[in-house]
Amino acid sequence: MGALMVKRVLMIAFHFPPLRGSSGIQRTLKFAQYLLGFGWNPVVLSAHPRAFANVGDDQLRDIPAEVPVHRAFALDTSRHLALRGRYLGLLALPDRWVSWCLGAVPAGLRLARRYRPDVIWSTYPIASAHLIGLFLHRLTGIPWVADLRDPMTDESYPSNPLVRRVYGWIEKQTVARCSVAVCTTPGTIRIYQARFPDIPAERFALIENGYDEENFAQAELAPPPGAGAPFVLVHSGVIYPSERDPVPLFAALAELQAQGTLSAANFRLVLRATGHDEYLAQLVKEHGIGELVALEPHLPYRAALAEMLGAGGLLVLQASNCNHQIPAKLYEYLRAGRPILALTDPLGDTAAALRSAGIDTIAPLDSKEAIGEALAHFVPLAQAGRAPVASNAAVAANSRQARTAQLARLLDRVARINRGE
Repeated sequence: MGALMVKRVLMIAFHFPPLRGSSGIQRTLKFAQYLLGFGWNPVVLSAHPRAFANVGDDQLRDIPAEVPVHRAFALDTSRHLALRGRYLGLLALPDRWVSWCLGAVPAGLRLARRYRPDVIWSTYPIASAHLIGLFLHRLTGIPWVADLRDPMTDESYPSNPLVRRVYGWIEKQTVARCSVAVCTTPGTIRIYQARFPDIPAERFALIENGYDEENFAQAELAPPPGAGAPFVLVHSGVIYPSERDPVPLFAALAELQAQGTLSAANFRLVLRATGHDEYLAQLVKEHGIGELVALEPHLPYRAALAEMLGAGGLLVLQASNCNHQIPAKLYEYLRAGRPILALTDPLGDTAAALRSAGIDTIAPLDSKEAIGEALAHFVPLAQAGRAPVASNAAVAANSRQARTAQLARLLDRVARINRGE
């Protein structure tokens, strides 16, 4: 019997260690780690660390030694090509890391010649990644799987009309030329099917985000929080001023504080690694809730998981203009087994995912009154141990291993079709 055929996938990803501060890092990192167990050998093409605004070595050890990682030339236009804080807009189309294309396309061609991958895989939310995937697919003929995750465009995103047109062109080329376009929510698939009615429905595939059990097992070794502390509600990750607008929440907290329902003695909201601390600090000051809200810095990944495990409750923020998206952090929240308060549109995909996991502590993000009622109900419910948490079945279905199995089956199908089998 002949030797087993080696299957390789060239993975193009900007969000990869040593970059820190994005939950999107985990998607590519864990796919690269677990695909080895499904017969696929990944080769990763990422950007030079100089292009990353925030770096750390805490997840570099998670990259398997068997996975080659090439870090191609890349700059951040806003930091490396700016003069007195200003730069030419053309040097940031489609994004501030477009220079990565100059390094990654030649590097990708070299990697294709050396490793002869069966499939190219590129992942959003950096639009340049799909531009690189498109170029390499056209130049090599290797089939291409585009991990779109969420819609690249909508009526008002990107806000700059020229950038939106460029994104729209990349999006259209990607959907037209890839073998499979992967989305992370059913709502995103519906949007793309409506946007591109001439594209066969089978070109779109659903692979949701997930959590990593290995990381949680290590995080669980951290000591639990001290007894007698105030109830701590944690939001872990970026708070976008529009998509996760905290103003109604802050207004509700101010009202509950004035009523005496919440105080520094019995409640603390921790906003961890928001990415917009200066903006949020001003809002906290304006609402007079400095004793209730703490803006905390980035933590190493496993330390952030340990904080989730020890929290009294976990907070989700997701506006109705993101109804077709689900925050990647949600799946880690579900695995943490802590009560979840979701401030999101009850009609969106985020609320649907929570309800399917058995969680109904949900209120709209844009209603101060509804948020106030939800907080007044949620905090004592969680303190009494009666708030709903994710079912075991829901947790198991959302593991990174399960998601990687889906990706491996998809890659197998694309490779077989390309071979004419």
